[in-house]
Amino acid sequence: MAGRSPGSHAGDDPHGDEPLVTAGTPLDDADAALVLVHGRGATARSVVDLGEQLAGDVAVALLAPAAAGNTWYPNSFLSPVADNEPGRTSGLRAVGGAVDRAVDAGIARDRVLVGGFSQGACLASEFVARNPTRYGGLAVFSGGLIGESIDVDDYLADATADEGKRSTDGDAGPLAGTPAFVGCSDADPHIPEERVHETTAVLEALGADVDERIYDGMGHGINDDEVAAVSAMVADLA
Repeated sequence: MAGRSPGSHAGDDPHGDEPLVTAGTPLDDADAALVLVHGRGATARSVVDLGEQLAGDVAVALLAPAAAGNTWYPNSFLSPVADNEPGRTSGLRAVGGAVDRAVDAGIARDRVLVGGFSQGACLASEFVARNPTRYGGLAVFSGGLIGESIDVDDYLADATADEGKRSTDGDAGPLAGTPAFVGCSDADPHIPEERVHETTAVLEALGADVDERIYDGMGHGINDDEVAAVSAMVADLA
C-alpha cells in the first residue's frame, strides 16, 4: 500500500508529494522496520522486493520512499553538494519521513534499519551520518556519503551541534554502536573504492560498528554474501 507525505512546493522539495510504499508486517503490528531507498531509475516497489528478500521469515514492516521521476538527484554523488540540490535535501527529508512514520507507529528507532542500493545507498548513509542516533542498522549496498569531498570533522561537528537533541550511549559516539554494513565492488563504475573507505571512516568516527566488504570485480550490484550479511542484521531486530 502507499501513503503520501505532506504536500510541499515541488521547487524546493521535489520528492515531497511522492508516495511512501509500505509492505511486510503492518506497522501497527510490527516491532521492527526496514526503511529502504531505491536507486536511480528504479522504484520504491523494486526496493521493497529487496526488503522482502532481506526480511525472510522475520516479521518486519517495510517502508520505501519514492523519488520523483525515479531519480533522487541529477548528478553523480561525487559532484559538489550544491549541484544535487534540492533533490539531495528533499531525498533526505523523504528518508527521515519514512523513519518517523515507523517511530510514530510505536517502533523504537533502535529497531529501524535504514538501507539502500546505489543512489539510495548514498542517501541512506548520508541520512544516518547527518542524523546520528542508535538505529537498528544501516545497509549501504554500492554507495557512499555524498559530496565532492568527505571531511570526517564536518560530520562530527554536525553531531556535536545536535548532541542535545539526539540520544547517545555514553562514550560510544552519536551512533552508539549502530551496526552498519558497507559493501561494494573494487571495480564499481559509479562508486570509487576510496569513497567506500571514507564512508566507513565517518561512520566509525560517529560510533557505528561497521562491517565493510570490498568484492573483487563484482561491478555495480548486490551479491549473495551481502544479502546474507544484512539478513542477519535484520534477524537480530526480531
